[in-house]
Amino acid sequence: MAYRIKTVPKTTLVDDAHLLSGMERLWLKAEEHRRAVLGGAILAVTAVVAVFAVFYYDHLQAEKAMDLHRQAARLYVDRAVGQPAKADENLTKAIGLYRQVVDQYPRTPTGQLATYELGNALVQANDLGGAIEAYRKHLATYQTNQTLRGLVHQRLAFAYLLNGDREQAVKQFTAVLEMPAALNKDQAIFELGKLEEAQSRPEGALARYQDLTKAYPSSPFAAEAEVRIKALGGKKAEAPIPDPTGKPEGK
Repeated sequence: MAYRIKTVPKTTLVDDAHLLSGMERLWLKAEEHRRAVLGGAILAVTAVVAVFAVFYYDHLQAEKAMDLHRQAARLYVDRAVGQPAKADENLTKAIGLYRQVVDQYPRTPTGQLATYELGNALVQANDLGGAIEAYRKHLATYQTNQTLRGLVHQRLAFAYLLNGDREQAVKQFTAVLEMPAALNKDQAIFELGKLEEAQSRPEGALARYQDLTKAYPSSPFAAEAEVRIKALGGKKAEAPIPDPTGKPEGK
């Protein structure tokens, strides 16, 4: 008689982890790494708060700079011709406020403009050394606004001229011509022509004036350049047209 061996069916044991849902497993992982998760969350929140604080601080700085700048501009403009003492007082106060903006809020957009306007105010106060320093500081500090930089180079050139330094003035006017985004190139060419005239170099002056009239015919300086060309005998400087008969000129 044959005996059949009784077999016991195999059962698969499933551990508790496989019975958990995805969210539950995630939660368990978070519990296991609670300190690391909490530390990362704190760092993230701290970073967001720090960025917000920086933006808010910059906003407050910009507002303070703008308020001081408005006061300075109002005093600078309010200089009545008939009240010289009051005009000088307002100019002095304006310079003080411009300096405050430049010294305390240099990173603001207003600080950039105030550095330029401080130089202008110092020229009005006949402090040419201070004006030159302010203009040079602007050029060394601010690089983005090329249009304004062109004006600063021009103002610096005038300050050098008033201070008796013609060579530096020429360098600053020339720097304007080398700036692609400068909007005052026509005036820079005109001023270089005037400097050539002042040094008794009519050929150089004519070349500058002629360049101006060709490159910027609609410029208000072009009309004055035409006058200067005629005064310097510009037409005589042009090559004579040869006589088609081949006869010498004047016969």
